Amino acid sequence: MAHYGLEAGSWLDAAPQVLAEAAERWKLTLESYHDAGHSSVVAVARDIHDTAVLLKAWYARARYRDEVTALRLWASGPTAGVIETADDLSVASLELVGGRPGGGARPAREVQMVAAVIQGLHAVGAKRGRPALPRLGDHLQHTVLPRVARRAGTLGLDRRAWLVREAMPELQALRESPSRTTVLHADLYRENVIFDGRGNPRLIDPHPLVGDAAYDWAFWSVYYDLGQATFQRLAIASRISRIPVPEISAWCRAVALDGLLYYSEIGDPAQETAAEVLAALMASGLEG
Repeated sequence: MAHYGLEAGSWLDAAPQVLAEAAERWKLTLESYHDAGHSSVVAVARDIHDTAVLLKAWYARARYRDEVTALRLWASGPTAGVIETADDLSVASLELVGGRPGGGARPAREVQMVAAVIQGLHAVGAKRGRPALPRLGDHLQHTVLPRVARRAGTLGLDRRAWLVREAMPELQALRESPSRTTVLHADLYRENVIFDGRGNPRLIDPHPLVGDAAYDWAFWSVYYDLGQATFQRLAIASRISRIPVPEISAWCRAVALDGLLYYSEIGDPAQETAAEVLAALMASGLEG
């Protein structure tokens, strides 16, 4: 509700009935409900063959449409397959990765494996034309820059004010490389990467955009495990994508700034770690 406002409360109350309607339509038996995130609700169901599937209901119709569009574009790739959709309900039936919500156990070489599937996802996205998805450039211009400016101007940042002031020009100077345009996952937190029964990573819950692949690599470098092994992921990202470290680093500083201001606004303790990561990224930029 904090993300969408009070209207989301009534939607959450109605979500079980919406999922039940979809289950009846597709001849599924609902088994259990799971997390109620800020944009969706999920449940496990079984089909007539007793195969477990995931039912997902979205609060925002645009998020439903964009996520389904991206998952279908990435079909047979390292994501969760789309089985059925109900546009009128903003509900989809999806492959249940790993046999349970959250997937299976994470392997020892998790980071390297995830980097490989991100590169594979980008390769598929680059070949599939320009789907009807939001553009990264528009997102930066109309969403990120205005909210960063507003937060920087209204929050009492105290000892971090200098850091925000130094990082702002980095965000404003970002320019996409058209040669790297692909369909981005754009939400590469660790919880959005789960593993199937064979130990292979699957990227779930995208917030897809069409734009420069460097954005995904930067987001993954910073937020996959905030404050831990940032520069190791950055090096892996550059090696696999063949995008130079300084170019990914510029995007890293931008997404770290955006995150720091977000965490500061909501009073999240992660703001301390985000500030440390941004300061380290700024220092590495000066050294470079």
